[in-house]
Amino acid sequence: MSTHRRSLPSSQTGMVLVVSLIFLLLLTLLGVSAMQNATMQEKMSGSVMVRNQSFQYAEAALRLGESAIQVKDFVLAKCTSPATCAPPPESTGYPNPGNNSASGVTWVRAGENGVYALQNIGTTTTPISRPPTCSASSTVTLYRVTASAKQGTSVTVLESIYANC
Repeated sequence: MSTHRRSLPSSQTGMVLVVSLIFLLLLTLLGVSAMQNATMQEKMSGSVMVRNQSFQYAEAALRLGESAIQVKDFVLAKCTSPATCAPPPESTGYPNPGNNSASGVTWVRAGENGVYALQNIGTTTTPISRPPTCSASSTVTLYRVTASAKQGTSVTVLESIYANC
């Protein structure tokens, strides 16, 4: 009986293990990179969502302020100085509801996350766009409506000029 022994070439001992470990390391690095990218995209989309919610709250507050002007027999005293006619400086952030002594405006709560302020900035007989309810010769009163809203860390400030006759 004859026994054949097969012997492996001595130059290949352990080389397959080294190559497979290198491929495994590369695949692991690729997987970790993909997970970091997915996590960063999740944070960015969350930030965009919070910013959009803040914008929507500010827009809702702005519309509430404009609606307050439309109430029949609405009266608001005309601002009397450049300091009280200028856009309120506290509107760069999220002001607390109530009267602000520096700007002279009263901030009104609009929902849980928004506030608005109204300013009568004067009258004109030649507005850029006359409201459809006004006659051609009527005087138009201009109001500044400033709205601010906060959602998370995002603060949004919107402003409109509203013409009323």
